Amino acid sequence: MGSHRRRAANPGFDRGACAALSVLSAAAAALGAVPAGSAVAAPHGDTRAEVDRLYQEAEQATEAYNKADERADALRRQLSDSQDLIARQQQKVNSLREELGSLAGAQYRSGGLDPAVALLFSADPDDYLDKASVLDRITAHQAGQLHDLQGALRELAQERAEATRRLTELERSRAMVARHKKTVESKLAKARQLLNSLPDAERAAYARASRSDRIDLPDLGGAVPASGRAAAAVAAARAALGRPYVWGANGPSGFDCSGLMQWAYARAGVHLPRTSQEQRFAGRQVPLSQARPGDLVVYRSDASHVAMYVGNGRVIHAPYPGAPVRYDPVGMMPISSVTRV
Repeated sequence: MGSHRRRAANPGFDRGACAALSVLSAAAAALGAVPAGSAVAAPHGDTRAEVDRLYQEAEQATEAYNKADERADALRRQLSDSQDLIARQQQKVNSLREELGSLAGAQYRSGGLDPAVALLFSADPDDYLDKASVLDRITAHQAGQLHDLQGALRELAQERAEATRRLTELERSRAMVARHKKTVESKLAKARQLLNSLPDAERAAYARASRSDRIDLPDLGGAVPASGRAAAAVAAARAALGRPYVWGANGPSGFDCSGLMQWAYARAGVHLPRTSQEQRFAGRQVPLSQARPGDLVVYRSDASHVAMYVGNGRVIHAPYPGAPVRYDPVGMMPISSVTRV
């Protein structure tokens, strides 16, 4: 929704949706139950699976929210540019009208008699001929000014029509933002309600799985980034470790999954698109076996989650509501692609 200006998050509400690391996988790791991505065969397993599904759907809605919000921002800028252009064009039209008015006055003052009659009664034929020559030039200039005015009026009408179209599209985009926001909030509220229904021990397991004890630097196996900008992005992502997951946010105080990637690469002087789906195509795709620090690892078939590879089978990412930016195994969920920026 980059660069941009995200509204401050409501600290009283986990606006999370980029359920990057599936809650199911996190709970499984904490409980030692099953590998990431599989169903939990345990009491209340259906509840945990439902929470996992809600977080994933909320994440998908978050990326749609980010896309619609980014589009709304672009339309606001375009509309502002259109309004500035309309104002300049209107000023041009006004100036042309004033000049045409002055030319018309000059014609009137030169007299409306037939040229032959005016010459017959003229006391000074040479003076009349001089004036007639000037009048011809005024008439030719007036014709040119009329043509310019017609063109300016057409351009003004076109700009006004384009501004109206952009305003209509902006309203549609705002409505989409509101719908996606409502979807995210609804799913997160239901997930919290389900989590609260679990026995204390299982809620504690979720809390342990989500806490920020995975922010210490792991052994990265001496992996070398693919470029200087990738190294700078990795350094920026590491600087964000421990910061909260906030849906729709791209830093610096909180992040969703794609917001963290955009923010980290911006610190390296590289502009990434806002959503994980777009980030997937922000560079060259490479096999997972060739991943290097700074590469973007995109998850799920719908590319609804993204993380940054840091080496030795680890990634940094913003996981899900209640879990801060942290390290996790690269295989925490199904990988759809790896992108080298």
